[in-house]
Amino acid sequence: MSASFLNMNWNSPPSCENRVCNPRMGNLAVGRHLRTDTQCGSSSPEHFCYYDKTSCVPKCSVCDATATEQAHPPSAMTDSSFRHPRTWWQSAQGMVTEILQLDMEVEFYFTHLILIFRSPRPAVMMLERSRDFGQTWSMLLLYAQNCSGEFGVKDSNRCTEKYSSAQPCSGGEVIYRALSPWDTLQPYDSEARDKLGITNLRVRLLQPQPCPCQLKDYNASQPTAPYAIYDLILKGACLCHGHSDQCVPTGGYHTTGHRSQHMVNGKCVCRHHTAGDHCERCDPLYNDRPWKPANGLTGEAHQCAKCKCNDHAESCHFDESVWLRSGQRSGGVCHCLHHTEGRHCQLCQKGFYRHPHKPVTAPDSCISCVCHPVGAVTCDPSSGDCICKPGVASPLCEQCFPGYWGFGHYGCRPCHCAGECDPYTGDCMNGPDVDQNNTLFRVEELFSALTIPGKCVCKQQSLGNRKFFCNMNYSYALKVRVLAAHDKGSHAEVDVKVLKVLWSSSILRHMQGALTLFPESWTSRGCTCPVLYPGKEYLVAGHKDVRNGHLLIGTKSLVKPWRASLSRKVLQLHAKCN
Repeated sequence: MSASFLNMNWNSPPSCENRVCNPRMGNLAVGRHLRTDTQCGSSSPEHFCYYDKTSCVPKCSVCDATATEQAHPPSAMTDSSFRHPRTWWQSAQGMVTEILQLDMEVEFYFTHLILIFRSPRPAVMMLERSRDFGQTWSMLLLYAQNCSGEFGVKDSNRCTEKYSSAQPCSGGEVIYRALSPWDTLQPYDSEARDKLGITNLRVRLLQPQPCPCQLKDYNASQPTAPYAIYDLILKGACLCHGHSDQCVPTGGYHTTGHRSQHMVNGKCVCRHHTAGDHCERCDPLYNDRPWKPANGLTGEAHQCAKCKCNDHAESCHFDESVWLRSGQRSGGVCHCLHHTEGRHCQLCQKGFYRHPHKPVTAPDSCISCVCHPVGAVTCDPSSGDCICKPGVASPLCEQCFPGYWGFGHYGCRPCHCAGECDPYTGDCMNGPDVDQNNTLFRVEELFSALTIPGKCVCKQQSLGNRKFFCNMNYSYALKVRVLAAHDKGSHAEVDVKVLKVLWSSSILRHMQGALTLFPESWTSRGCTCPVLYPGKEYLVAGHKDVRNGHLLIGTKSLVKPWRASLSRKVLQLHAKCN
């Protein structure tokens, strides 16, 4: 293949499966809407004269847009120059400037533009293109008889004086080449796309000029058309990055219907496991290597590589960090199905294990564990054996070990009893810890309503009010035995022994022994509210002071004389709140 893009063989070989593909080139203007500012005879018939190549004798006619044989619409510039050689577009009389614009539905590659004029070529002209559907424009080339005089630049690659002569009076060409024939360019890299990509073409005709024959004929009084063009040929192809040899119509685009069967379509039929309108990415399951355009100079296809997903994925993505760690051999990460996970879907998800008799690629090779969802951490991914939380018994992790209680999301907690405890409430069921009231307290330090029964009246919260209970969101619930109470002048303190922690913050969860409670309401008469009698056991639920860590009790706290049934009832309420 030639190193020059313009001389590339754009007809692909019989099979381009393992090498670069090139779609058919053609005239990008065919089948698309070419807009002009004016058209002769649009408002009323116009008389005009013209001169051909062979004679300075004027020939005259009439332009009438309402009569098919006398109409000269913009579409005449894009019909077949072989089948319809004598059709042309013609501007309205008296026009000085005229704009021709071709809008395309997607980005294409173009190599050159040819304009064949029926009138004398313009004395000044500008060629522009857009790559973003007309949002921004860039100048391709300026045309003038005198580049320095018109644009302040010399005859160079920005402006040319080659195509601005008034002769020939008909049939003169204006040509633009996107690349020099001597350029060497990889046609599908970013540099080539910057030079060759196009979504819109705009031709500005800035100054008409008369035929020299008209200047010699002093008797010539008939008007001539400012601009008339036989053909506009924008040679190009659909943009497929070397991964397609065929293109089809883009969805939703409506052609002019004029020879649309010969138009260059814009949507690529991708090969090499690529996808997208321009084959600009890899197929969903072929992202094991980074996408690359084919190499038009060497013929390398740069096909996309399939990810290794063990038949458990329909797509994958490319991860550059994985690619680099592999030594640039493999970078695909599978989007796993069938309860699998891992880069290659080689593992079973948490809660599933490998079927011992199914192949790794079978869609049902990972089966669900039968462990209890609360008591199990997971199961062994190879054997399915349940792995239980602390204090939870095998084989299915559905109950506490003997000597543990409170089966839940944290596992089970150890009983604090000499013997067995209730597996739900933690209450001791036998042994010396059951119903003992031999706690000692110092009578001289008592500060409570015990010494004067009935003198303190406190409103007690009802345990049956579930809505209130949940709204309070108690931070701890304890079974305690009151040891002593103290009047500290500015506040009261109640010493208790913690017999059981029903729930609390992580700091208190496993705490046993003596604690101090801080009543929020008290009086100098010896009242704490709620009332706490030394030597008695209570269920206490309250809040923790976030400033100093004190365990507070107040009128909204839950304080109930202890009964064995309270533990189960409170835990049930707490579970429903969560």
